[in-house]
Amino acid sequence: MFLLFSFIVLVFLKLSSVYTKTIRFQVNRLNVPENHVILNNNNQVLNLSVRTSGFNLLKYYYKNPQIDIDFKRNLFIKDSTYYWIQSKGFSAINDQFAKDVEIISMTPDTLKFRFDVNAVKKVPIQSEVHLNFQPGYDLLEDISIEPDSIKIIGPEMLVSKIKSIKTDSLVINNIQADIHQVVTLKLPDNKEENLVFSHSKVLIEGRVEKFTEGQLKLPVNVINVPQDINLKYFPRKISVTYSSSLSNFNSIKAGDFKVVCDFDKVVEGTNYLVPEIVQKSNHARHVKMSKQPIEFIILK
Repeated sequence: MFLLFSFIVLVFLKLSSVYTKTIRFQVNRLNVPENHVILNNNNQVLNLSVRTSGFNLLKYYYKNPQIDIDFKRNLFIKDSTYYWIQSKGFSAINDQFAKDVEIISMTPDTLKFRFDVNAVKKVPIQSEVHLNFQPGYDLLEDISIEPDSIKIIGPEMLVSKIKSIKTDSLVINNIQADIHQVVTLKLPDNKEENLVFSHSKVLIEGRVEKFTEGQLKLPVNVINVPQDINLKYFPRKISVTYSSSLSNFNSIKAGDFKVVCDFDKVVEGTNYLVPEIVQKSNHARHVKMSKQPIEFIILK
């Protein structure tokens, strides 16, 4: 216990002493105008020699120290370059430290930030999410992506090449409830950090319901029959199957569908018509007709 107490007192005395230390601070750029993109990489640093207690210095050994450079203060522009100089920016740097920290010196005395005028472009999001439903379940409406596009800011020569942004590839299996999935975007390579993206993730949403199958007998209408032809055809009704959500099933009626056969499309030498569904209910999915042929005869 005596040794431990002695060690704690020694450490406390050491940390209470005042030291002068040169510390490497990573430059953190603030308030860069949206229409400008900084072309320098993020490796710019300020080396600050500070005099303070060991307690204050201790924190710089446990994290990468950063210093803020505010582009709305104490910078001037010349030849597409922002300039920060120590004589004008010292006060703003000093304000970021406690009163018991004294800045002795800093190097370099000038920082340069080359910039280019930004282009701004909105590009659509392409979903790479694949959905596999439990039997009897399906989407009630098309899947939605929020946001469905993102804004990209950067040099025109880079931004113009980007036509769309894809999501990460994702497979969701055994779906039987509404979908709410955050998905990361596959953003273009941006090692130089010349591009700014409004979003890095999107939300995929979809309403899922239980579906059931229905069947209707629909009348067949023949169109484009010449007036001088007396046409008889059979069957006059055809079976149509479809699937629908349980909530919409009772609203589907035979009048929502229309099946026609176009006499102009009859292949010469044959005696059958090809039925087509030209109208269907908005709530019906996977609509299929029976394969029964529509035969006809021409009476004279």
